[in-house]
Amino acid sequence: MKNVGEARETPVGTPHEELATGERSTRNRVARSILDHGPSTVAELAGRLGLTQAAVRRHLDALVADDVVEAREQRVYGARTRGRPAKVFALTDCGRDAFDQSYDKLAVDALRWIAEREGGAEAVAAFARARIAAQAGAYRKAVEGVGPDKRAEALAKALSADGYAATARSAPVGEQLCQHHCPVAHVAEQFPQLCEAETEIFAELLGTHVQRLATIAHGDGVCTTFIPKISKTDHQSQQASASTAGRNPA
Repeated sequence: MKNVGEARETPVGTPHEELATGERSTRNRVARSILDHGPSTVAELAGRLGLTQAAVRRHLDALVADDVVEAREQRVYGARTRGRPAKVFALTDCGRDAFDQSYDKLAVDALRWIAEREGGAEAVAAFARARIAAQAGAYRKAVEGVGPDKRAEALAKALSADGYAATARSAPVGEQLCQHHCPVAHVAEQFPQLCEAETEIFAELLGTHVQRLATIAHGDGVCTTFIPKISKTDHQSQQASASTAGRNPA
């Protein structure tokens, strides 16, 4: 006997073909929600998608069987609370591939050629910096248009427009910038210079040292960057530096 949530999701009397299509559509919504928001619990998915937890579990079971998602222990930053960690579901490499239309092999081959012919790891690093600098114009415009306390949020929105599904959230003594999707994750797995250049540009845009806590390229469910809180004194110092930039010394 079907439970209420499942009956609401697939009305009685639906032809087999339409039923199968509806199941696939909802399953894709579950996977897409994990892509957009990062590793998620059953309760979080149910709340975002308007489904019962029983229905979400059924779709997750199918996605796990298809190697699209995997269950893992929820990663906790800071002090761990009592009790058993919640189980979260994250996309596998196969799951990310289903959403990615990238030329990973071509990119890896090109970067390997650069490394072999043009100067090794430093040449790849120079390429990575040039690449992210070319992207950073929109990020810089978004960040410079808001106050210091809104910069992480503005950067997250700008990154999302480029396909990184980014969010900003409060953390102890600062914020965390979370990128739930990385279009170049498979390439960055072999060439970490891409991640390093991105971290450098984040620090430059936000006007403070940042720390990369996790990356999708290293097997984490989300790229997480810690942004320490900028003090009023630091902000005033940045403003003073900007106002005197380019002047000749007295």
